[in-house]
Amino acid sequence: MRWSQLRKIAVSLPLAVLAAITLVSINEAGYQRSRYALEDMAHSQSTRASLNKLLQSMLDAESGHRGYLLTGDERYLEPYERSVSTVNANLDELRSLFHDSPADIAQFAQLSRQVSRKLSEMELSLRLRRQGNEDAWKFVMSTDVGKENMDAIRTLARDLIERKTDRIAQSERQVERSLLLARLGIAAVTAIGLLAFYMYLRQATVLQRATEREQEILRVERARLEGLVRDRTASLSELADHLQQVREDERGHLARELHDELGALLTAAKLDVARLKSKIDVQAPEVSERLHHLIETLNSGIALKRRIIEDLRPSSLANLGLTAALEILTREYADRAGIDVQTSLETVELPEATQLTVYRMVQESLTNIGKYANAKKVLVTVHNYPTHVAVQIRDDGDGFDPSGIRRNSHGLVGMRQRVEAAGGRLTVSSQPGQGTLVSAILPTKPALPAQTA
Repeated sequence: MRWSQLRKIAVSLPLAVLAAITLVSINEAGYQRSRYALEDMAHSQSTRASLNKLLQSMLDAESGHRGYLLTGDERYLEPYERSVSTVNANLDELRSLFHDSPADIAQFAQLSRQVSRKLSEMELSLRLRRQGNEDAWKFVMSTDVGKENMDAIRTLARDLIERKTDRIAQSERQVERSLLLARLGIAAVTAIGLLAFYMYLRQATVLQRATEREQEILRVERARLEGLVRDRTASLSELADHLQQVREDERGHLARELHDELGALLTAAKLDVARLKSKIDVQAPEVSERLHHLIETLNSGIALKRRIIEDLRPSSLANLGLTAALEILTREYADRAGIDVQTSLETVELPEATQLTVYRMVQESLTNIGKYANAKKVLVTVHNYPTHVAVQIRDDGDGFDPSGIRRNSHGLVGMRQRVEAAGGRLTVSSQPGQGTLVSAILPTKPALPAQTA
């Protein structure tokens, strides 16, 4: 990542964080101010409602009081007494509401005294009426004391109600200011957030383009390396095939040289021994023994020469075909190694090079079995199919873990190279203690040379 990209991240990320913090702060501040204003509004409304209840209770008490005085009917005393008890409850409620308001508590004290005076005045006239003192309670009713007390109660209550109404209006304005501040703050933070988002989009676009360029460079480089590896692999495969072919040609040349030169020498020596045998006295024990030993030595040399030639270039493969060559190979291996080798060989039509590949594969597999497998029984099969030939060598030996094959195990690597060069596929299946299966699938027609790009 370049320094310019890091610098853009260093600018846009703190900006986004600052916008988020500012938005949360504005929202929290607006919430707290609105909550306090709403609480004050609720308190003021409760106070105003209590004052209205107090006035209503005083009016109900006065109406019941006057009704009883004028009619003497006891039924008017029930609303009076109920209103008096309600007045006392309203006073207690207002006292608790005004407890935290020093500015209103003094005026409420005056209101409470006026209410007490009014209640006392009504209680006095009511007691005089019950005592039958008509002149006294009528005199009290005729004075303006009750009206003055009631007017004073209305005035004080109205002042308190107006004050609470003003508090409610102030709280409403406070809520409106908080909402306006929140709107402005959110709008500003939104603009900052959009700016940060725009910068992020630009940065992401630049990063995406840079990533796409880097991916394109990597793709081109990967394609170049893959082509290089493919060409090197093809070259190495061709070189391995060439070396294998050169090796087989050298083996054939050496086999012919041994067959011609060494065969001629051994044959001439054997003829010379036959001539000497006819000209010397073979009745002497020492001469007879030496002559017999010389003939056996020559025969052993001829047999060794034949075996070396067969190992270098099996003449049976060229003269008798693949099936007969494999039968001879397996029979000689069974006699030499003391292992039960069974065969199931079908006659196949394969190119000469592919026949040699199958022969070398079976030969190498038998060699490995003799060295490492500790097997008692081996099965060699060759089956012919319309498009391919299947070759299998199975043993009941110790087996091994195919994933643990060392890189210097050139036997299996050489077999695989031979089979793949012939256009086939080689698989090795084995498990410790369960024997080994070497299987190859080879086409019946020669493989076409690989086309290089």
